[in-house]
Amino acid sequence: MLAVRLTDGRPVVVDVPVPDGAGVPVRVAASGICGSDLSMIDEGWPLTVTLGHEVAGWAPDGTPVAIEPLQPCGHCELCVSGAYHLCADVPFSMIGIGVDGGMAETVLVPERCLVRLPAELAIGDASLVEPLAVALHGLHLVGHRASDRVAVIGAGTIGLSAVAAVVGRGGGADVAARHDHQRLAAERLGGTVGTADGYDVVVETAGTEEALRQAVRVCRPGGTVLLLSMHWHPTSTPGVAMWLKEVRLVPSITYSTHDGTREIDEAAALLAGSPGIGGTIITHRFPLDAAAEAFAVAADRSAGAIKVVLEP
Repeated sequence: MLAVRLTDGRPVVVDVPVPDGAGVPVRVAASGICGSDLSMIDEGWPLTVTLGHEVAGWAPDGTPVAIEPLQPCGHCELCVSGAYHLCADVPFSMIGIGVDGGMAETVLVPERCLVRLPAELAIGDASLVEPLAVALHGLHLVGHRASDRVAVIGAGTIGLSAVAAVVGRGGGADVAARHDHQRLAAERLGGTVGTADGYDVVVETAGTEEALRQAVRVCRPGGTVLLLSMHWHPTSTPGVAMWLKEVRLVPSITYSTHDGTREIDEAAALLAGSPGIGGTIITHRFPLDAAAEAFAVAADRSAGAIKVVLEP
């Protein structure tokens, strides 16, 4: 079968054996190119597996599913408490990073990874369940309320997922976006383009020191800056501005459970209930054998890309 792997540090389509063994074989319908995929390639990570952790497809009985790509041990204190995303096993076993992922015709996953999708959710949009779960987890982590004044810094997939999640929870979000197509997308999702100051929660999604400085600058005294972005290198804090306001910085990673519900299941319900999210965030779709072109498009946000999806 066809799959996307790195050769000489670049994504290429190769022929690999169909996976077999323990687990559920999922026939892939869509696999999104994540910003972290691009960053890991740029950083020279020695990825030796099939890429793709934003995945949707069909279980063997035809049930439409998304995939929660985490594979925790299931028995440590963190797993038992519901915070399985912090399990020490997860960084090395994540689907698409530590083990073979969904940029392929078929992906083999444990039963626990399946996210059964609402019938009304278009399978071609369902790879967005994963980034939406990232946003929901962060909002849960900081105790977001619908009445909070929220700003979102950055309008890539995670930034726009944060806008969709805030709006879906009954709130509002002001958005700082770099490109016109991102501003249009933010408005289509119910956000307001442009930021002021005095926000209760500022969601930083760009992953740069300038974005962090901007987030602290517009946050109210005693407010919270939620770090949904991944800072791949040591980052300087905004210094005195942060201390004078006693701003709380809260880093957030992936997703787990909230009030006994998997956040990825909550994300699937949100996406199904707001069908405009998929058509707004997904800007490009490519067949699997055009993966090299798809990655090039995904890396050039100035050309209009937000989320680029591969469809085997």
